[in-house]
Amino acid sequence: MFGLFKKSPLKKWEKERDILVTRAFQAQRNGNIRLYSSLTADAEKLREKIEELKRQ
Repeated sequence: MFGLFKKSPLKKWEKERDILVTRAFQAQRNGNIRLYSSLTADAEKLREKIEELKRQ
């Protein structure tokens, strides 16, 4: 009953991942490959967390 109003972090993480991917794309277009690599790695870690949560 009390878990009914508890929010899942899934939507928050998906939104964060979308933002990271967008920022990475923009960094790549601007020629900042180091920032692109960093943001892509962060987005990948977040994707792994999302997949782990979905499996449970």
